[in-house]
Amino acid sequence: MKRTLFCIFFSVLILSCSSSKKVVSSNKSITKADKIVANALRYKGVKYKFGGTTRRGMDCSGVIYVAFGQENFSLPRVSRDMAKKGTKISLKKAQKGDLLFFKTDKNSRRINHVGLIVSTKKGQIRFIHSTTSRGVIISSLSEKYWYKSYVKATKVL
Repeated sequence: MKRTLFCIFFSVLILSCSSSKKVVSSNKSITKADKIVANALRYKGVKYKFGGTTRRGMDCSGVIYVAFGQENFSLPRVSRDMAKKGTKISLKKAQKGDLLFFKTDKNSRRINHVGLIVSTKKGQIRFIHSTTSRGVIISSLSEKYWYKSYVKATKVL
């Protein structure tokens, strides 16, 4: 009888220690690009502020500068200088973590805007950036305004 009670007690103890949650193994590892994009997404909704690099306000290059900086990856602070870094790539080869550069000022021939690609699904490129009117948002390169203003994509990672 004592032996039976001991076996029951021991079985209950063993079963109570095991987890009821299933452990799911994933072969996909988190890349530096994933981390940088996640950093940038934390600022979604932050208002626009020229020269800003905090939650109180950010400009387009500020979002990119901070997101990369949080992963100890140094980039210039201004979009036209960021455009000089990395390797130019075609849109077909553009991936999450790559940068998109734009000329949005009709009176200037210089790059003045940058975005960070957050996804490239079914040929649709979505990027995070900061606009003067809406702050930090996600846009699609297929939107007419951004497509017409697009200059180049670069891989910096």
